[in-house]
Amino acid sequence: MNTSSTEIRHLKALVEDNIQHAYLKKYMQKPVIDEEKLTILAAIINNTALSTKQKERYIVATMLVQIALDTHELVPKTGDPEESEELPKQLSVLAGDYFSGLYYLLLSEIDDFDLIHHLASAIKEINEYKMKLYYNEANSLNAYIDIVKDIESTLILHIADFVDDSSLNSVIGKWLVTSELIKERNLYSNGLSPLVNNWLNHAITSTHASVLNTIDTIIQRNLKQIEHSLLKLPKHHNMLKNHLQLMINAYLYNSTSFVEEG
Repeated sequence: MNTSSTEIRHLKALVEDNIQHAYLKKYMQKPVIDEEKLTILAAIINNTALSTKQKERYIVATMLVQIALDTHELVPKTGDPEESEELPKQLSVLAGDYFSGLYYLLLSEIDDFDLIHHLASAIKEINEYKMKLYYNEANSLNAYIDIVKDIESTLILHIADFVDDSSLNSVIGKWLVTSELIKERNLYSNGLSPLVNNWLNHAITSTHASVLNTIDTIIQRNLKQIEHSLLKLPKHHNMLKNHLQLMINAYLYNSTSFVEEG
């Protein structure tokens, strides 16, 4: 296995095959498979001596955990008006539990309790970070975004620790939170940015302009730091390095074009 775009499509298809459920599909948004996380995860797992079958199962199992965590955050689809409006909400919780169960099933087939322990520890930590946001423990937007970075990166960092590969640790958190901030920045154009709206609800003295300026500053700073870190990556991560550089270039090009058009 190598982490080519073809391989990522293959892995994504494997994940999608595992999460098909007709009843859940009727009432809920389709679970989102984060391709940036999948790409980084595959780069880490592929740099091991595991068999191809084991690599695929580890990657799919980890992505199922990520989907389970994300599903608990989803706003359910509107169901049949005649049915209780609580049903979709209940299903969002049950679906998350369902996806969690799938990864236990996959890992039980290869008998790897050590990986299960790493994933369970990651889930516990991520939920603790989410509680910090829920209880408004961040005293600044920068602190808030640092917690978001922990939520976005903890699962993959635990996998990196599991396979004893820390070579991407300087990139993982910064890229995943930057990727999330870029998404939120784009969503804001349509007034749909959960991150911006949540922070403004928490920090009533902040303004949309100040929040967006801070986000733009963090994005630019992180991209420079990531580019610097990419220069130090070992050769076996060249494919990931090229992918990230292309993503950075695309963002910088689009940003420049937007400013020039504006």
